[in-house]
Amino acid sequence: MIIERRMTRNPVTASPDMSVAEASALMKREKVHRLPVLDKDRKLVGIISEKDILYASPSPVSTLSIHEMAYLLSQLNVKKLMTRDVVTITKDTTVEEAARLMVDQDLSSLPVLEDGKLIGIVSKSDLFKILLELFGARHYGVRMSFLVEDKPGAIAEITNVLATNGVDIIAFGTFMGTDSSNAVCTIKMQGITIAKALDLVKPLVMEVLDVREV
Repeated sequence: MIIERRMTRNPVTASPDMSVAEASALMKREKVHRLPVLDKDRKLVGIISEKDILYASPSPVSTLSIHEMAYLLSQLNVKKLMTRDVVTITKDTTVEEAARLMVDQDLSSLPVLEDGKLIGIVSKSDLFKILLELFGARHYGVRMSFLVEDKPGAIAEITNVLATNGVDIIAFGTFMGTDSSNAVCTIKMQGITIAKALDLVKPLVMEVLDVREV
């Protein structure tokens, strides 16, 4: 899957000269946690987040009044707080590459550019929604995790047996095992009981790690 299918299109943006108070109010009104910053030519020049504003705000133990705090933030503009070196992606970036960038560089979002213009943004929340789909988290069924030998045909053998018995596989994921010789698989199924799932799958795997109805 590519990011184009999951990004938020035409995201809410800020300008470099917008006051921090205005940016904060805009985030609250639009229920977003960050704003890409565009210059007058609609070129991406930075990004500002709630965290940036929080760090710039006076401490809660400050002797300043609420009105004084609001005044200080109104005098501070976005370009003073925004992150300028923004990591970006294109609409053709894969979901897993976007996730890798976020994890490796500790990012909460990635603006999406096309021909140098901002066309969207993807956040960690967007990726969590994809994770829910991958695991079939919104569908009731039997969820089983097992350790399987990492060899050609091992997974196909399991899915073929399940399909032959009329089982509907709604999610399947493969993860790192205990070493390079095996893998951990998690499968979500419908149309089968836990007892039947164990009867069919257990003889084909190294170890059943977990099974439950969820």
